[in-house]
Amino acid sequence: MYIPPQFEETRREVLVAAMREIRLAGLVTADGATYHATHVPVLVREDGGTLTLEAHVAKANPHWTALDRPRASLATFQGPHAYVSPSFYASKREHGKVVPTWNYVIVEARGTLEAIADEDWLLSHLAALTEFTEAQRPEPWATSDAPDGFIRNLSRAIVGIRFTVETLAGSWKLIQHKPEADRRGTIDGLSASARGGDREIARAMAALAKGDQPAS
Repeated sequence: MYIPPQFEETRREVLVAAMREIRLAGLVTADGATYHATHVPVLVREDGGTLTLEAHVAKANPHWTALDRPRASLATFQGPHAYVSPSFYASKREHGKVVPTWNYVIVEARGTLEAIADEDWLLSHLAALTEFTEAQRPEPWATSDAPDGFIRNLSRAIVGIRFTVETLAGSWKLIQHKPEADRRGTIDGLSASARGGDREIARAMAALAKGDQPAS
């Protein structure tokens, strides 16, 4: 992933936090002349210095069949993004030499992807992924709420996969290189938008302006 230096985010804790917040990963594996691509919710786990992403795919998905051995793969996490209009910029009114752009948050992980055949691992993964995603709900649902044997029977139609992360990269493209007045105008303009992603980018820009950690 090409990242201009002014947009690069390298802090591991920030990148991991963004992956946990975004949750949905695009997994890409090359298998000879073919590419397999699958978008899946993931559970991010850290064990000492090892970072892994746990997920599952349908048995009908050929992606997992390419994993006869751990294969080099790519995982991308696309966070909020927003179109930035030149009309937000103070410099438009000053000299007019401005063009549109797009702000976004992206995390990219490179590593190896493998299929997990162990049924107990898969059931534990499903319970943990559910617990994580239901945690903020007033009445969280758990896999144990289902009738005996129901989840186990359904799990026969899926396969566990595990991505072991080797490198992380992040791009927080939030027009850091623009004059402060242009950045402030963009924050105000996006904050007033009806689109949720626009407002999220405005919050990320505001956090960056205050010197806080980049927000996803």
